[in-house]
Amino acid sequence: APNHLLRHLGRGIHAHQRPERCNWIRGRVENPRFLKYDNEKKLHLADTFENFLAHKFNTTKRFDLDGGEAIEPALKDGIDRASELGAHSFIIGMPHRGRLNVLANVMRKPMQLIFREFVGLNCDSNDHSKNIKGEWGSSGDVKYHLGTSMDRTYPDGRHIHLSLVANPSHLECVNPVVVGKARAKQYYCGNRPEDMCNVVPILLHGDAAFAGQGVVYETMQLAKVPDFDVGGIIHVVVNNQIGFTTNPVHSRSTPYCSDIGKAFGAPILHCNRDDPLAVSCALETAMEYRHEWGSDAIVDMICYRRLGHNELDQPLFTQPKLNSFKGIEKATHLKTLHLSSTSIDNMEDNDNAPDSLINSHLAECQFKDEIPPEFYKLSNLQIA
Repeated sequence: APNHLLRHLGRGIHAHQRPERCNWIRGRVENPRFLKYDNEKKLHLADTFENFLAHKFNTTKRFDLDGGEAIEPALKDGIDRASELGAHSFIIGMPHRGRLNVLANVMRKPMQLIFREFVGLNCDSNDHSKNIKGEWGSSGDVKYHLGTSMDRTYPDGRHIHLSLVANPSHLECVNPVVVGKARAKQYYCGNRPEDMCNVVPILLHGDAAFAGQGVVYETMQLAKVPDFDVGGIIHVVVNNQIGFTTNPVHSRSTPYCSDIGKAFGAPILHCNRDDPLAVSCALETAMEYRHEWGSDAIVDMICYRRLGHNELDQPLFTQPKLNSFKGIEKATHLKTLHLSSTSIDNMEDNDNAPDSLINSHLAECQFKDEIPPEFYKLSNLQIA
């Protein structure tokens, strides 16, 4: 079989799709250069941030991305590729799992503020308490429901605006909010065809929510309705193969959680978390497809959830076989796995930045107003 059929990235194209779009996908996937990466392209794995939170706030819920962390560098690469094609605005919606990582690594929210939110010191309690005496704090669960926005400038002068929309616990209710915001921005940018291409809505989903919540279908159903069309949505499914504590066989009737995309003729790119470069390639291909055809594209990243629904849950109680020593507990961390692969030339050299050194910088800072700038350099958590 050809080499491109033996890798960690597959694609789903369907008989009712338009032939020209099927041929576009085939022409890209069957190109010998598909899944070939330039040596200059570096992979930045954002696991140091999660590791620090796990040790510093080990009794606090944070809904970490351990097991699906490959989506972070892929999201960056997809945004970079879209900006090269002319996109200047990105509106992102996502659930709470992985949100802190996205806030720190993609949205560049100051990490000292995130750390202060964990201990409830991010605001002055006197402003919110009239009759309460003494000092108090409350971290709550707000930190992984918040959004933010930022402007980013590339070395070549390109400017983009990133916006992460806040989302409550009802996972998919943010979908129409993101699409509506994108449509409004396209309208006020001029409402021209190029404005449709250059304002990109990105929705991250969990596998169970993507397959099970009706608002997903309702949002996709409006894709080609006049006045609702946003020129395509990039759907990214972080498929950790479990919904809360429910296995896929008990939560849906279709083989894949992304099969809803078949109803709309959307291409579906299946990729494996163990090959982060393939995940990045899938995001870039989805961005290129949207730019070319103005339609939805779906990326289904197969991964796992190392811990429970949150860090305080014990997964061995609900999925003992899946989380046994022979299963997830024995799974190799992504950075270790990638360093030992043949793609080592594409990995950013972190030998000079051991976790102990990074953690020592954070430990010295505690929750002061500033964190040493060398931390950002060492950990690769913020990349120009």
